[in-house]
Amino acid sequence: MTAASHRRPGRTRSAPFVFLLPATLLFILFLALPICYALWLSFRRVHVHGLGLGAHARSEVWAGLENYADALTDSELLHGAMRVAGYGCIVVPVMLGLALLLALMLDTERVRLAPFTRLAIFLPYAIPGVVAALLWGFLYLPDVSPFYYVLEKLNLPQPDLLDGGPLYLALSNIAVWGGTGFNMIVIYTSLQAIPAEVYEAAKLDGATPLQIALRIKIPMVAPSLVLTFFFSIIATLQVFSEPTTLKPLTNSVSTTWSPLMKVYRDAFGSGDLYAAAAEAVLIAIATLLLSFGVLRTATRRNRQEPTP
Repeated sequence: MTAASHRRPGRTRSAPFVFLLPATLLFILFLALPICYALWLSFRRVHVHGLGLGAHARSEVWAGLENYADALTDSELLHGAMRVAGYGCIVVPVMLGLALLLALMLDTERVRLAPFTRLAIFLPYAIPGVVAALLWGFLYLPDVSPFYYVLEKLNLPQPDLLDGGPLYLALSNIAVWGGTGFNMIVIYTSLQAIPAEVYEAAKLDGATPLQIALRIKIPMVAPSLVLTFFFSIIATLQVFSEPTTLKPLTNSVSTTWSPLMKVYRDAFGSGDLYAAAAEAVLIAIATLLLSFGVLRTATRRNRQEPTP
């Protein structure tokens, strides 16, 4: 046996780590290190000596939990969280309901042009969020929107979708329009994985298409529904591009409309990186706890369901 043959097992065992090395380095450089740096900044603050003039007038000192206490008592951050909660109560059920309905419709035997229909429904997801917000924003403006022109010619009321309560509907519409296609593809893929024998047995028992959908398809794609609900919750808590893009078009969207917009304003508008870091950490913790709660509830429910 040659020396080269003795080295082959070691090379084989080390090969996975070699392939993982680039992804690991990117993860450390662009995710782990920034997170650690944000945590470090969240416990720091700037101490001003005297009038704040001179080269050594400002110094970075340890602040402990002071930034977190300020963030938790900040009314702007709390109001932003409440607005995002109301926004999510509209987006998540409507988007997932439409995605489930479209997936069930595409999974029927009588559907025509299924590939084209799937592509048409999925296509809005491929459009960047900023571009989608700009497109819908101009459609919401009375001066340039063709919809307002038609309503005016028909002598119908012209609601201002960028002011007051309708603003939630306008922002939710952008999110639903862009995210329904992705969730539909996830649910539709799960429906395609259900064995055909299950449907045949249900038909032999006299089940109607509606009964098959309600009693077989939806329960069997429940893990996909939990997954899409999980992703939707995270996306809702991190909403930023839609209200930021619509802000120049209306006075109803403030610079702190959502928690992430508050973080952005404090970091790059006010220059307070330490408060912004604490707020970002709190948003990450809230997202983690809510996501963990959703997954834990779904897992516990699956365990409690009796096996057939």
